[in-house]
Amino acid sequence: MRLLILLLILVPALEISVLVLSGNTIGFLPTIVLMVATGFIGAWLAKTQGLKAFRDAQTQMSYGQLPGESILDGICILIGGLLLLTPGFISDLFGIVLLLPATRVFFKNSIKKWLEKKLRNGQFYIIRR
Repeated sequence: MRLLILLLILVPALEISVLVLSGNTIGFLPTIVLMVATGFIGAWLAKTQGLKAFRDAQTQMSYGQLPGESILDGICILIGGLLLLTPGFISDLFGIVLLLPATRVFFKNSIKKWLEKKLRNGQFYIIRR
């Protein structure tokens, strides 16, 4: 909980600092254009990657498989898309990393390990019918 509070204070402060630095370096209008462009690019990338993950999940389910990888892709894509729609260059960088399939692998593996640890510790339960 302390980490979350620290992040809620630190991340916006860093974002504002980078935006001010960018405004002073390249100018106000180019900074605004970059922020709007990353928002549009992020929305397009989230849409295309999200639809691909959805189609992959449908294909896996049609073969009777659980769509675990596709669900993890979807989680990463959702978070990445939200980060790209948030104003700021630091959040945009993390958003792009989560949206690109090549770099998303690291985060998917981290989420898997975290979920496995929670399952082993009994903090998550799988309910079977």
